[in-house]
Amino acid sequence: MKDALEDLVVAELDSIGFDLVELRRGGTRTRPLIEVRIDRRDGQPVTVDDCARASRAVEARLDGSELVSSQYELQVSSPGERPLRTAAEWRRFTGRWASVLSPTQGGRFEGKILAVEGEVGSEAAVIELKAGVERRVPLADVKEARLAFHW
Repeated sequence: MKDALEDLVVAELDSIGFDLVELRRGGTRTRPLIEVRIDRRDGQPVTVDDCARASRAVEARLDGSELVSSQYELQVSSPGERPLRTAAEWRRFTGRWASVLSPTQGGRFEGKILAVEGEVGSEAAVIELKAGVERRVPLADVKEARLAFHW
């Protein structure tokens, strides 16, 4: 079940055209820290202006809510090495490199995402490990995956 804070952040980011990549809560009860990582829907890199715009929008909604203490700190940033959590995210980044941790597939490896196949709930990523060597990895077997920078 999603919580109210995440619902508020997702709704506000959606209204200005950004996707929530990650929401982290930290700090203390009296001085909570809310870290928000965003991504652009057009595939362009997130800019400082994008972060400022998203921060102002989320802050305006948080200030009028009782979800966090009035002394909260909000940090909005680009996704960095973006996590891949859903089949839709894997599809969106077809053609990009990913670092994947899958104990059932031999541990951590890196490769280029070629495709996502299968029925809803049993999808698998087709990953090219090196030229001509592909691996089909069921997404259910992936413990962690992030986009990777590859030269």
